[in-house]
Amino acid sequence: MEQLVKNSIHTVLCTGYTAEAMGVCRIDGRVVFVAGLLRGETAEVQIIKVAERVAYGKINKLLTVSPHRTTPSCAHFPQCGGCATWHMDSEEEAYFKTARVQDAIERIGGFSLTVDPVIPSEKAIRYRNKAQFPVGMQNGKVVSGFYRQRSHAVIPTDDCLLQTKLANAVVSTVRNWMEECSIPAYDEISHKGMIRHVFVRSGDTSAVLCLISKSKPKYLDELISRVRNTHPEITGIVLNLNPDKTNVILGKKTLTLWGDANMTDTLCGLRFTLAPEAFYQVNHDQAERLYELALEYADLDDTQTALDLYCGAGTITLCLARRAKRVLGVEVVPEAIENAKKNAAQNGVSNAEFFCADATDAAINLAKRGELPDVVVVDPPRKGLTREVVDAIATMKPSRVVYVSCDPATMARDLKYLCETAPYTLTRVTPVDLFPKTYHVESCVLLCREE
Repeated sequence: MEQLVKNSIHTVLCTGYTAEAMGVCRIDGRVVFVAGLLRGETAEVQIIKVAERVAYGKINKLLTVSPHRTTPSCAHFPQCGGCATWHMDSEEEAYFKTARVQDAIERIGGFSLTVDPVIPSEKAIRYRNKAQFPVGMQNGKVVSGFYRQRSHAVIPTDDCLLQTKLANAVVSTVRNWMEECSIPAYDEISHKGMIRHVFVRSGDTSAVLCLISKSKPKYLDELISRVRNTHPEITGIVLNLNPDKTNVILGKKTLTLWGDANMTDTLCGLRFTLAPEAFYQVNHDQAERLYELALEYADLDDTQTALDLYCGAGTITLCLARRAKRVLGVEVVPEAIENAKKNAAQNGVSNAEFFCADATDAAINLAKRGELPDVVVVDPPRKGLTREVVDAIATMKPSRVVYVSCDPATMARDLKYLCETAPYTLTRVTPVDLFPKTYHVESCVLLCREE
C-alpha cells in the first residue's frame, strides 16, 4: 500500500472531474485531486497536500496524454483563477459540464433522471458582455487582471481572451490614467488606496465604464476626456462608491460622470435598458438559448399567470409576458426594478407587474395573498433559494416550476427539498454553457406538479 504523505510521488489514472474541473484519481481507495489532469490520462504526480478525506497532487510528468488535451491559447492559464478548462477541447469541456450537472442531480438531489447533453456556446472567446477587472499595486505599478486561484492576488492581464477587445482596451486606459495622475489602487489588507475594480459592460449600441472606488478620486475630468477621445464606443461613464471592508464589488452609491449610465441591448427580440447594478447574462447568444428553453418549459398560454422571482431588469419576465395573460416580476435591487418597468413600457408590454422586494418576503406574501400562478420561474443567485421561498412556491401550487440555475449544487439541493415538500416530479434538466473555458455552467430545469 502506497503511503500518502506530502511530497510523495505516485502514478495515477484520472477517472473524472471535480466541480472545479480538477482531475479525480484514487490511490489505494483514497481520492486525490490533480489540477490540469484529463479523464483517461495517467501521470506521475507529487502529493502537495493531505487533508482528512482527500489529497491534492500536481503533475510531475504525463505518462499517457488524452486526445482531448489542447494547448491553452491564454498565457495566464492556469495561474489566473478566471478560467479552468483551457486544456480541454470543446468535446471534453461539454462532457465535463454535462457530468457536473448529472453528478449534482444524482449525488446531492438523489434523482435518477438523465440530464440532457449541454448546449455548447458557438463562441468560446470574446463572448462576455461584462468585464470586472480587480486593480492592484505590484512593485509600485498599477496592475489589473484577475485573481490567482483561491487568493486575492491579482494576475496582471493585458488581454483577457474572454473579454471584448473594447473592455481590455478601456481598462488599459484607466491604468494609464491612474499611473500618470498618481491615483492609488485599493489595498484590501490595509483598507487604503482608491480604485478597487474597473467594470465595463457592452450592449449592441452602447457601452458603459463603471469605476469602482473607495472614495471619489481626483482628476476624473482627465479620465473622462481620455476615455471619450480614445474609446468613442463608450456611451456612459459612472463612478460607484464602495467604502466598505467587503468582497462585494459594487457599493450602494453610483454617480453618473458623463453620458448615459444605462446600457442598452436587444435580447430575444426585446429592447432592454440596464443600470450598472442590474443583473444581465454575460453571454448574449447563449442567454437567448437559455431563455428560449425557459419559455418552452413554462409552456404558457394567454389564459395563464406566471411569477418570475429574481427578475432583474425583467429579461425573462417580458419574454414570459408575450405568452401569458399576466406576469409578476420580483427583484430586490431598486435600480433593476426601475429598469424592468421602463423595459416593459418601451417594449409595449402591459401585462407585466413588477415589485421591489426580497424574493423570500415576496414569495411568502404572494402565497398569503392567495396568488396562484400557473407557472413559477426562479433564477436565483449562486446561493440558490431559501427554504421559505421553496415553501411559498409549494403553497402556491403552480403546475410547473422552471428553475434557471448558475450553480448545480444549490440547484440540486433546492429541487430535492421542493420535491420532498410538494408533489413535484423532476422532468427535464438541460445544461447550457454560458461560460466557455470556465467551470461554470447554467441549467434550465422543469418540474411538473402531479395532481
